[in-house]
Amino acid sequence: MPDLSAVTSAPATTHSRPRAAGPVATRPRRRSDDPLLIGRERELDELDELLRQDAANGTFVLIQGEFGTGRTALLREALGWARSDGDTVLSAWADLSEQGVELGVARQLFEPALGAAGVTGAPLAGPAGLAAELLRPDGPAAPSTPADDPTAATPTGLYRLTAHLAARGRLVIGIDDLQWTDRASLLWLQRLLRRADELPVVVVATVGPAPATADPDVLGRLVPLFRHRVALTALDDESVAATTAALLGRPGDDRFREAVRTTTGGNPFLLHTLLRTIKAAGYGPDPETAARLTRFVPADAGRALHPLVTTAGPHTRDVAQAVAVLGGTPALDVVAAATGLPEPAVLDAVHALERTGLMRRTGHAAALACPMIGIALADDVLPSIRQEVHVRAAELLLAQGAPAEQTAVHAVHASLGLPWVPEVLERAAAEALRTGAADRAAELLRRALREPLEDELRATLVIRLGEAGLAFDVPEAVRNLWLGLDLSRDPVERAAAARRLAGALFAVDRYPDGLAVLERTAASLRGTDAALALRLEVDHVYAGLHEVESAPAVLPRLLDLRIEDAAGTSAERPLAALLGLRAIVRGESPAGAVALVRQALTHGMNPADDESFVYSGAVLLLGATGETELALDYADAAVEQARTRGSAFTLAHSRIIRASVYGQLGRVPDCQAEAEAALAALAEIGVDPRHSHSVLAAATLTEALVLQGRLDEAEAVLERAGLTGDLNGHWINDHVHLVRGRLRAARGRPAEALTDFRECGRRTGARGMRCPWIYPWRSEAALALAALGEPEQARTLAAEELELAGRWGVPEAVGAARRALALATGGPEGLELLREAVRTLAGTPGRSRHAQALGDLGARLRRAGRVAEARACLQQAVTAAHRCGAVLVADRALDELRAAGDRPRTRSFHGPAALTPTEHRVAGLAARGMTNREIAQHLFVGLRTVEVHLTHVYGKLRIDGRPGLAEALTPSEAP
Repeated sequence: MPDLSAVTSAPATTHSRPRAAGPVATRPRRRSDDPLLIGRERELDELDELLRQDAANGTFVLIQGEFGTGRTALLREALGWARSDGDTVLSAWADLSEQGVELGVARQLFEPALGAAGVTGAPLAGPAGLAAELLRPDGPAAPSTPADDPTAATPTGLYRLTAHLAARGRLVIGIDDLQWTDRASLLWLQRLLRRADELPVVVVATVGPAPATADPDVLGRLVPLFRHRVALTALDDESVAATTAALLGRPGDDRFREAVRTTTGGNPFLLHTLLRTIKAAGYGPDPETAARLTRFVPADAGRALHPLVTTAGPHTRDVAQAVAVLGGTPALDVVAAATGLPEPAVLDAVHALERTGLMRRTGHAAALACPMIGIALADDVLPSIRQEVHVRAAELLLAQGAPAEQTAVHAVHASLGLPWVPEVLERAAAEALRTGAADRAAELLRRALREPLEDELRATLVIRLGEAGLAFDVPEAVRNLWLGLDLSRDPVERAAAARRLAGALFAVDRYPDGLAVLERTAASLRGTDAALALRLEVDHVYAGLHEVESAPAVLPRLLDLRIEDAAGTSAERPLAALLGLRAIVRGESPAGAVALVRQALTHGMNPADDESFVYSGAVLLLGATGETELALDYADAAVEQARTRGSAFTLAHSRIIRASVYGQLGRVPDCQAEAEAALAALAEIGVDPRHSHSVLAAATLTEALVLQGRLDEAEAVLERAGLTGDLNGHWINDHVHLVRGRLRAARGRPAEALTDFRECGRRTGARGMRCPWIYPWRSEAALALAALGEPEQARTLAAEELELAGRWGVPEAVGAARRALALATGGPEGLELLREAVRTLAGTPGRSRHAQALGDLGARLRRAGRVAEARACLQQAVTAAHRCGAVLVADRALDELRAAGDRPRTRSFHGPAALTPTEHRVAGLAARGMTNREIAQHLFVGLRTVEVHLTHVYGKLRIDGRPGLAEALTPSEAP
């Protein structure tokens, strides 16, 4: 009989230090730095505890987990501990390629030990006889086998061999991937687990999803024999952070970790693969990396998944690749069409892939377990096969009448020349534009334009592409709209394209080009469709008024136009807007102007069927008629409509208009926020900060900052926009001169301010603008002249504006002009004029102007020695200015209050903001229903103190008593 004593000391499989069976010492384990074990502390502790148990009666542990969860790493760690403890260790690593080799795993376990011990000729050295002995039913050994030979090829002999190896100490057997273990070795292991209770044997094995080639009966009988289970699941957030820190040097922010976890599904193998690729590319765990995480999936990642997919079951490879190529969660009938398989076969394959953990099924649809698996599998498919999968899916969806976008997802990948592709892509692009996905629409249209198309269809698609481009790239939109206009022969399409193109050209300050497009297209349509030609002419006239060079040429036509010219045509609403603007600019009639603007805006400021800047111009100047609240209603609706429609340019432009209306209403913080948002949006789509739309936003923002006393910031806005030097002749720069003058006046530079105000006046006069309330340059210049010691000139200009404002009849214009005349006049007459200005402005939308007039009146009263009256007036000024955010006005009124001997503790003297902390507390308790006595007891103060506080509260909130207290404590926007 061979000497088996040498087996227990064989260097290939054992350690020289024998150890008797018994409990393992409880010293701390030294754990490896394998990154695949990060986040597996709980499982490692569980396995450690099992290995420390007394193995006299056998310990059998099964490590279970899906693909890539780290089963092998955990097994290696356990075997390493066993070796360090001096145990005899036998290990085998099952493999798909050796699954058909009988006793392949058994040989891996025992032959190295026997060979190292010099045991030769044993049945384990070859397959002859051994497989037959292990597979046959239990019974007596073959007669030719010596009964006392522990290496004999019988179940009893194999068991005796195991017993001999465990005789001098604990024996640890490790087997990786039971699901790929050959049937004969599984049968031997099954016998061992049933009979090894009395031996110091530890069996640690791993098992993953069973492949189709596995014997389910044998594996199914074996698994329950393992008394202990360690289950591996996806890594949690903390483990993902630790793994990221270990591989990339830092854990990254929440956004990065969430992106990594979503992309990999928390699968350790996929996670490590992805992070190693990121590191090799020189990137870190940053938001920029998170935004394009899928780009870091290595090209060969699919190879690691290939064995698992192909062995899962029949057709699993085709189904998994089809689902990966189709993306998302395709319906099973779509997968069947894409693969050419019967739907039941697809369902079976999905079921098999679910068992592997690679796929999830929801109802009648399936998806891969995480995006990285899909990317890896799709990358492994030939381009021609990917294309065919998409075509089959698209044709099925088309036949089913599925939504265009759903079909277009696959149509974009189809081969060129299929007749149904352009129509599907066009319909999907139109739907994307309607829902605000302009970038998706552009993607679909670019793909459609690669098809062989008729000229008219190509023209339509190019124009649509240009319209979509207005949302994210105005210069590119200009190129496409121009090309589409040249290609198109349809009058309606050409008119719409011309207006869109002109608008885009105006957005990048190419006014001559935009005017030429409108004029040329109108001329070409005049003989065939007069209404379309007039519609273009409306935009041509309106745009022509914006430039000093072009205004003289279009002004005569503006004066000739009548609303009857467009009655009942598509030009009626835009012409009404233009004529409403004319009525305002020329100071004809506020009521008539408002009626025309209302007629023009029946479909809103950005009508879907007729977008044009003429409508927004009407809203912008509507405030000059005193209907500023109405203008805000139109602007609000336009912003919301633009959000849903998805044009970034239209949204930015609408927010500019709303910012301007906020400024007219004295809602200073809102004005600032809208203007800043509009500037940021314009920059994102390529509109230069020096172009007219950006300039309007910058000027509006500057005005809001001036009213808040943030003069340095206001100056910086003008510098960034290039608005501190000479300005070109565009209409919008008239407004810039007015705003820049106000900034310079606030800076204490009245001479420079006067230059700006006079230039504003010169420009508006040259344009024939007679309305004093569009740009009230005279009143501003009068204040600058008064500061420069020129009261006569100041009074002349202020009186002229007051006369014009009186004729125009808008109270806010009258009040502002009267205030300027009062300050230029001074004395008792000026004081009385200021009183009248305050009374006039009190009922107007101009909140900041009313606060300004109140502050001026209070200051003049203080200088006249009427301190008590001055205090009351200044307190009202502070409150009104504070509510609308006019910090500069509030600060000046506070300074006057202090000069009057007051010591204000708040920036408001009326409303909830005017209450002191104690008054707030008392008022709140009273509003909850507590009596004065209960409040006094609650606050530990006297009853009289509570009564005094409540008296002050009622006065500041302007209420008579408790009944209106709760409502009054809620802040209101109203001044």
